[in-house]
Amino acid sequence: MDLVIGIPAYNEERNIASIILKLRKITDKIIVCNDGSSDMTGHIAEELGAIAINHPKNLGYGASIRSIFLKAKEMNSDVLVTFDADGQHRVEDIPIVVEPIIANKADIVIGSRFLKNETEIPEYRKFGIKMITKLTNASINENLTDSQSGFRAYSKKVVNEIVPSDYGMGVSTEILIKASKSEFKIAEVPIVILYEGETSTHNPVSHGASVLLSTIKYTSIEHPLKFYGITALVFLSIGLSFILWTIQTYAEQRELITNVALIGIGTTLIGVVLLITAILLYTLVSVVRENHDH
Repeated sequence: MDLVIGIPAYNEERNIASIILKLRKITDKIIVCNDGSSDMTGHIAEELGAIAINHPKNLGYGASIRSIFLKAKEMNSDVLVTFDADGQHRVEDIPIVVEPIIANKADIVIGSRFLKNETEIPEYRKFGIKMITKLTNASINENLTDSQSGFRAYSKKVVNEIVPSDYGMGVSTEILIKASKSEFKIAEVPIVILYEGETSTHNPVSHGASVLLSTIKYTSIEHPLKFYGITALVFLSIGLSFILWTIQTYAEQRELITNVALIGIGTTLIGVVLLITAILLYTLVSVVRENHDH
């Protein structure tokens, strides 16, 4: 099996050397995407024999994952494992994450932090991860426990077909949405994560906002009728209810309730706009897909 390990890294000179040395016991194909670091991250990676991709400036986690995907595709590897550079992942968990792909049981395997009781995660992060995972599950019809884990394994088919485009933290959700559309099998295996103090470099608020916006964006593109259509029906129902209320009140009391009427008209107009958007976007997406298939 030709295994390549990709590490997105930003100012990780403290951890990158020890991680590369440990990973070399598993494979000599290690990609380090140095995302515009101001320290020695890229230089250390190159000195230790890793394939270094150096972004001229800090572009974001998603941009690093994109560069790693493109390089792994170029290398024609059988399996790509993405592995964080902050020292939280255990090298000994890599065979566990890779095994379902080798056994042809999955195309994407996520190392879940919630399938082992001994994993200790700060409560505020646990809450945020679970909320984002629920949102992701609703978009892809899966029952995952940890959609935001950066410790993953991807088969050659996935690497060849999916090209991440989100430059932020929403890339984890983007990949899962695109994988679901392509009917790739997604699985989870338990891993242990090492939290020693505050090791994460990602702000939980900006992380959550990025993932939320990414999920909305890709869900609206992949399922425009569901996303805009259901919302349109909600607004239309509310608007028509207020309009009927206004008409009934006027008929019975000869009194026009201006505020109720304005709410009814406003929400109805929003519903109509959303419904038209759903139809137009669905038509546009269908035409693009047909042209792509031909």
